[in-house]
Amino acid sequence: MKKEGKTRDQKKAGLGIGRREFLKKAALGASAVGIASITAPGKIVAAVSENAENNGGKQRRNLAMLIDLRKCVGCSSCATACKSENGVPLGVFRSWVKIVEKGTYPNVSSHFLPRLCQHCEDAPCLRNCPTNATYKNDDGLILINEDRCMTCGMCVSSCPYRARFINPETEVADKCTFCAHKVMRGELPACVDACPYGARIFGDLNDSNSEIRKIMDTEPVQVLSPERGTKPKVFYIALNRSTAETMGGKYEELG
Repeated sequence: MKKEGKTRDQKKAGLGIGRREFLKKAALGASAVGIASITAPGKIVAAVSENAENNGGKQRRNLAMLIDLRKCVGCSSCATACKSENGVPLGVFRSWVKIVEKGTYPNVSSHFLPRLCQHCEDAPCLRNCPTNATYKNDDGLILINEDRCMTCGMCVSSCPYRARFINPETEVADKCTFCAHKVMRGELPACVDACPYGARIFGDLNDSNSEIRKIMDTEPVQVLSPERGTKPKVFYIALNRSTAETMGGKYEELG
């Protein structure tokens, strides 16, 4: 009998996932509580904390990323580190920086929009995966069990952020995992470590002492394509409307 498969991140971390555990995680993902659409700094994370599931009396982590566009210079150190850490083949990306040029020559300015999986609270890829290869773990990360993936591409086509792809080497669905194998060891995602300007902050929204929580309690933040109702967990500071709409969606001011 074939054993239950592992994600690449679990293989790197030396962790397996059995059938019972997998089904448990998939069920948790399907029932996870989403972030409310609230418009003041601090209230969004307060809502998450109030509604977070508990694990044996201990509050679950709710991991998220915050990207400060005021600090991003478009150097793509994040994308390079991601490829190196995760062995991403040429021609495809888990994380990349979209360059948006505004104005007309000679008055042209460049704006940078880092892109990656949004690890949505209500992820369309999770709902549409016919084999439950896509699941949500206890930290709220959207992951892929490669041995369950049948390469149907439904998750790729259902992602409104165009953050998924079929890996040409493994021939299964692939995307950013927030470097779950590193997070399991208490480390930061590769892109966060690699940013020379500190533009990326990663942490637990349920921890009032975390850097991401402190910033989001006081700073206005935005999300991409809120009209799709996915409740993304990648937040931006200083995301303007024209830059956001280059990806075919709107943006929402959460503070």
